[in-house]
Amino acid sequence: MSTRRIRGAAATAALAAAVTACSAPGSGGSGDAKSAASVVIGVASEPDTLSPLLGYGKDGNSKIFDGLLARDADLKLKPALAAALPEITDGGRTYTYTLRDGVEFSDGEPLTAADVVYTYRTVLDPKTNNTFKSELDAVKEVRASGDDKVVFTLKYPYAPFAARTVLPIVPEHVAAEQDPNTGSFNTKPVGTGPYVLSGWSKGEKLTFKANPRYWGGEPKVKAFTMAVIADDDVRATRLRSGDLDGAVLPPNLAATFRRDDAKRTHEARSYDFRAVTLPTAHQVTGDRAVRRALDAAVDREAMVDKILDGAGRPAYGPLPVDDPAFTRGIERGKDLAEAGRILDEAGWKPGKDGIRAKDGQRASFSLLYPSGDKVRQDHALAYASDVKKAGIEVKVESATWEVIEPRMKDTAVLAGFGSTGDPDFGLYTLLHSSLAGDGFNNMARYADPAVDRALDEGRRSQDTAARKAAYDTVQRALVKNPGYTFLTHIDHLYVLADRWDGLTTQLEPHEHGFASGPWWNIEDWQPKK
Repeated sequence: MSTRRIRGAAATAALAAAVTACSAPGSGGSGDAKSAASVVIGVASEPDTLSPLLGYGKDGNSKIFDGLLARDADLKLKPALAAALPEITDGGRTYTYTLRDGVEFSDGEPLTAADVVYTYRTVLDPKTNNTFKSELDAVKEVRASGDDKVVFTLKYPYAPFAARTVLPIVPEHVAAEQDPNTGSFNTKPVGTGPYVLSGWSKGEKLTFKANPRYWGGEPKVKAFTMAVIADDDVRATRLRSGDLDGAVLPPNLAATFRRDDAKRTHEARSYDFRAVTLPTAHQVTGDRAVRRALDAAVDREAMVDKILDGAGRPAYGPLPVDDPAFTRGIERGKDLAEAGRILDEAGWKPGKDGIRAKDGQRASFSLLYPSGDKVRQDHALAYASDVKKAGIEVKVESATWEVIEPRMKDTAVLAGFGSTGDPDFGLYTLLHSSLAGDGFNNMARYADPAVDRALDEGRRSQDTAARKAAYDTVQRALVKNPGYTFLTHIDHLYVLADRWDGLTTQLEPHEHGFASGPWWNIEDWQPKK
């Protein structure tokens, strides 16, 4: 999960957005170049900030900023602000980047190595309020070598370090004049990317226009709007009415556009999974036997078939089954007999109403999910139905993230996580005990010394076999001592008007819609002839 959590807007804001967010995109056909030069997209959430210093765009695909490197359609690293991939020396402890010539920020100031150094040093500064410092734990020092070279010195060889340098670079001459936590740069950013922010109405929309100074050439799509519409049904209705050019939709709503010849559905595979956090501070979910029984009682296959309409896969842990680092043999199906056996042995006995109890404590807990998210709602309800058959009562509640966040310490949440690129990216922040309760990191406050050791080994080793063994240890430990009930990995679905060429999808992380999706490369789109 990205460590700067992107929140859904309140339902009331979504309804207001349905009326006021933005004008209709125009009714021209596919040959209408003017219509194709402006795009309106409906997304479920907006960022808390647009500053990379606080986490915006840290995994790539920011339209306002660029990193030293970027990812192509196949997620392979390619040069962006750097002229080439890094030179790696000193046994993997030194990475040297040479900057691309002639890059300017959108205000006309040139990019220099000092901007890169400022960005990384500020991100790593303990005074900067971001929750992704642990992702750059390997960095010992970052320094400039002249105006066009940046040298990173690492504390230890960190195999996936180059992939961390997709972090967007900010201009020192603007950002350094402000407090990184509270300054206006958070809402009025200046970057080197293909677009500049032209307006932001919180809870309603963000608008962008093409950056004429963009080093990659001015985009053909001259403007786009991200309309923030938290409610899935409202988003689908606005797409159907022509108020939106495209939208992120859950499977059941995307299916309603199958017969619409003017629109096209784009499906992206993802690392995005849905899971129930099981806080150890709770009297019920803090019991390992209960957590193991919950894991055995759920019907993951049915969730994929009925909730996702087949657009996903069962989740047996944080990594999807087709990931090279996935541990074979941990796949498991619904087993109510096993769930009952585990609970019986642990002293949880069925009551008259079928709900188990132990020492006067009923096997009952609340499960929160964010309002307006139909996919999470359906997962939560299916989960509650499944585990009730094992004698565990789950009380499902909807709430805004503002209500959920203070309760995460001791209340289960139907959460979403998943990072692309390397096992370290998704597993460390999800499970390492040092990050327990650190914002949306390790929401379950999971603590297992063997898992911590394996995560540290996987992070610090360059040996492929040793890293694979470490992540095997983590995944097997999660079966024996689950801190989450992993449910499904979700394919992301997008429906767009069929008016452009060049649309593709990438293998996506949890956070999608705003940066990911077919518009990950919107700067490369071409109007259909």
